[in-house]
Formats: sequence, C-alpha cells, structure tokens
Amino acid sequence: MMKKQKYYVVWAGVTPGIYTSWTDCQLQTKGYEGAKFKSFDTRQEAEEAFASSPADYIRPTGKASTTKSSTPTLPPGFTGNALAVDAACSGNPGMMEYRGVHLPSFQQVFHFGPVYGTNNIGEFLAIVHALALLQQKGLDMPVYSDSRNAISWVKQKKCKTKLPRNERTESLFQLIERAEKWLHEHTYTTPIHKWETDEWGEVPADFGRK
Repeated sequence: MMKKQKYYVVWAGVTPGIYTSWTDCQLQTKGYEGAKFKSFDTRQEAEEAFASSPADYIRPTGKASTTKSSTPTLPPGFTGNALAVDAACSGNPGMMEYRGVHLPSFQQVFHFGPVYGTNNIGEFLAIVHALALLQQKGLDMPVYSDSRNAISWVKQKKCKTKLPRNERTESLFQLIERAEKWLHEHTYTTPIHKWETDEWGEVPADFGRK
C-alpha cells in the first residue's frame, strides 16, 4: 500500500511555503526560532492554510503563545476606527497576498491572494484597496501601513516596481494598472499613516510569518 501524500505548510521558517516531504519541512524549521508549521492531507487544504494565519491552525502552547504577532496592539492614545493593511510574500518575488484589518476590533475586512508578486506591490495594492473600499462605503477613517515605499508610491500614484512584466505576472500588472487608474481618477481625504513597528509592534494586519 502506497504511503499517503502529506503536504507541509511552513508559515515561519527559513523559506515559508508548502513542502511535500517531512525532510524538506524539517530543513526549513529545525533550529529556527519561532518556527510555525503543520501537515495537511490535501494540497487544497495546505494552500488555504498557507494563505491564512497560522493562529487559525496551531493552538498556542507554552512560549509560542507569547509571540508578538499573536497579540496585536493599538498605538498609544488610539481612539476611533481605522484600517490597518499589510502584505506577506513567500520569497521576493514569490507568492504574495495582502489584507486589511479593522481597528480596534482586529477583524479582517478584506483579503487578496496569493498571487505571484512582491511584498512592495502587495503593500501598495492593499492601501489602494483600503482607500477604494472606504470611499465606496462612505466611511471616513485613517489607513495604517508599515511600508514607507508603498505610502510613497500611493502618493505619487505610481507603483514603481522593478518586477518584470511577463506571462506569469500579467494579471498582477493589470491589477496594478487598475489601482493606478483609481488613484488618478479619484480624490480622497483619507489620512494614510505610517505604522511605527519599532514603537507599537507588528501592524495588526501582519500575517505572522516573520
């Protein structure tokens, strides 16, 4: 009888990703402080898990329960509502995703990916997604991002990525063009703030894969 194929999701390790052997999983996680990984029976389950937070699949035990990303915090003196955005990328370029989280409830408001791209592109698209969503809903609240590059790109209305445009990235570049078009065609008063990670900890939209 053939041994059943397992899929190993590594959220935090040398190179986060999905592996098809225990040996490969061990190479990514053994001796890696704060490693987060889990096995799944199907590729689909593994891909869904990798696109989500490890906290949804791994019960914290002992020291793991005190990881910085497991307890999001708010900036000192924070009042009212805001959206925090962040992107994660397995490799750079690699499989990228981004999301927006409402503050102070820490509820996920939107999520996109994974698609092949870069972290900076994800951060840029996340901010524009947040701006468009807030305008569509008629909501007035600031947006926080921990990426200086992305904030600068949004203000310049241009995603200044060096990622090559080819067959693999064409769909992503179409999204970029759509985001740039939105910035050129819409005015907004939404404040975009830099999330000060050194002072406040990881941005609440962080995927916990550091």
